[in-house]
Amino acid sequence: MPDLPQRKVGIVACSGEELPQGTVTRLAALKVLEELRPAQTVTICLPLFLAGGEGDRAFAKFYPTIAVDGCAKRCAARATELYSNKPAASLVVDDLVAECGLPPPQGRRRLTPQSHAAVTALADAIAAEVDHLIAVRWSRSAGAILEAESQPAVSTGGCACGSGIPVTTIQLDGCAIQVLALDPVLDLAYATGLRASGDLPADIMATVGIYNDIPTGSEDLWARAVAAAWRDYCARKEAARG
Repeated sequence: MPDLPQRKVGIVACSGEELPQGTVTRLAALKVLEELRPAQTVTICLPLFLAGGEGDRAFAKFYPTIAVDGCAKRCAARATELYSNKPAASLVVDDLVAECGLPPPQGRRRLTPQSHAAVTALADAIAAEVDHLIAVRWSRSAGAILEAESQPAVSTGGCACGSGIPVTTIQLDGCAIQVLALDPVLDLAYATGLRASGDLPADIMATVGIYNDIPTGSEDLWARAVAAAWRDYCARKEAARG
């Protein structure tokens, strides 16, 4: 069974154009994504994230993210924590500029030549955080760094958006149902002590509903599909334990 792409880090940049710092975050994030760490990172679109993008929110819920903000308002970090999970790392342009002794960025959509030093410094700082998060163990169920336990393997495909969100296809009554983030949801349920005895726990279906747009009239079909996946998941867990 293929493993999930566990060595991926999401980058959420504020990108606000009303301040030069927003342009710095955008350019630095692009530098990391395209030049410095292209194989280890994915981008999370903040406007789509705020508008309810299921794929981006699910990624930030189960995988490490770096919030990159221009100022002390920390819009990217606060939005990530509000809608998904606390970022694994948070960087602020104003803080980094002061720490490095660089001049405040100037220019909005087009930075002054002197301001590109801030872009380089921020990109290097993001890349360093990526390297740290790639090196540590990450718990998808807890959405946090692990110290002692190893990460579970999950049999899934990838989301069409390319972000690495797991998509599980369940065949039921001749229908193929694609469920976003199902296995991490089941990881979380099992880790909290839930087991496949009796009806499907309501918490599981409620969490699945957060990350999937369940068509009206298909609720029962989805519930039966998720219940079958949950029973199979628990049976595999018990078999592995002997």
